[in-house]
Amino acid sequence: MAQHFSLAACDAVGFDLDHTLCRYNLPESAPLIYNSFAQFLVKEKGYDKELLTVTPEDWDFCCKGLALDLEEGNFIKLADNGTVLRASHGTRMTTPEALAHQYGGKPWKHFPGDVGPAGRSGKYYFYDNYFDLPGALLCARVVDSLTKNNDQKTFDFWKDIVAGIQHNYKMSAFKENCGIYFPEIKRDPGRYLHACPESVKKWLRRLKHAGKVLLLITSSHSDYCRLLCEHVLGNDFTDLFDIVITNALKPGFFSHLPSQRPFWTLENDEEQEALPSLEKPGWYSQGNAVHLYELLKKMTGRNEPKVVYFGDSMHSDIFPARHYSNWETVLILEELRGDRDGKSEESEPLEKKGKYEGPKAKPLNTLSKKWGSFFIDSVPGLENTEDSLVHTWSCKRISTYSTIAIPSIEAIAELPLDYKFSRFSSSNSKTAGYYPKPPLILSNNETVKTK
Repeated sequence: MAQHFSLAACDAVGFDLDHTLCRYNLPESAPLIYNSFAQFLVKEKGYDKELLTVTPEDWDFCCKGLALDLEEGNFIKLADNGTVLRASHGTRMTTPEALAHQYGGKPWKHFPGDVGPAGRSGKYYFYDNYFDLPGALLCARVVDSLTKNNDQKTFDFWKDIVAGIQHNYKMSAFKENCGIYFPEIKRDPGRYLHACPESVKKWLRRLKHAGKVLLLITSSHSDYCRLLCEHVLGNDFTDLFDIVITNALKPGFFSHLPSQRPFWTLENDEEQEALPSLEKPGWYSQGNAVHLYELLKKMTGRNEPKVVYFGDSMHSDIFPARHYSNWETVLILEELRGDRDGKSEESEPLEKKGKYEGPKAKPLNTLSKKWGSFFIDSVPGLENTEDSLVHTWSCKRISTYSTIAIPSIEAIAELPLDYKFSRFSSSNSKTAGYYPKPPLILSNNETVKTK
């Protein structure tokens, strides 16, 4: 594989929406998401009212890459070989001694392995994006509450979390003003959303003028997609994209057969007619990557058009686009934002804290004191921690399935389209694909062991 990647070599450029083209003000959006679930659990399912009270310090629990064992109520952080680096029961962190006793330095029983999706089942759930993270804090506090009040050993609250998702985020919720989340976003979008800089809008137009087919593929429903795009890109946002696909139900969009997931026409944000194939550009719902690729062949006149897809979720965007469709992938990794200007992971620009008064959630892309770095950690129980640093499983997946990783689209918007990025590959260093530079913690520990 070539050591470099260039947008100029791509025929089609696709984008996820939430946390990719549309950046959220995390210290504002995280409490909103948390409350949308907590209010439901307390009012509809009878959970303890203490779930409604969150302190700014509580947000330190949130860290991408954690897995929740739904049977035991434990959260775990995995090394690249599947062993457990850190764990907690609810929000209570597990001591190194208890960790060694419980997990014994062996791969976690549900470890997906080096290849394959970060599966989700009735027994565990992986948290890998910023919509998920407030739910991680809530679930941890639910475990705390159940442990304290009922002395439970096994846990059966996930069905209530799923009911909360259905209540707040079902397809009709936006139109019906259902739940807490959508009504609040509609009321004050500027509080929760960052408008795209002009540099990004110009960059999108440059891509289109260069003959690239531009795709928007989001699991958000069409009405919410429209609100987001009008706020962050402008009322003429549809002029930027040749094809818009909403309610894409990723990762199934990439992994399902066309017969399992056809495209649907839309009228007034309602799905109308299932299509046997995709014949022309436009705005569609659901669908599959196979039929989309057939249309791209027609639009580009190429037998094998080269596609790159930008997204923030390893589970929904990066892994499936690479594994099932063999697309190039650009991971939007906000954890890199704290590194800019030579600052450490903990240094978060003050402007991200928002203009509203009162205590705020910490930005979720800063370093968690409880969980440590998203990228590397030390193997518990070894005295010489300098020699026992290992990559996390999340970090390994970045270099395995991403072409490159960037802090935001803005970071590359002013580069020429033929700029040659160093890509992640077996022939490059483990940090080669990070642009504009690797995380400091990786740069300072180039000799991290690969287990």
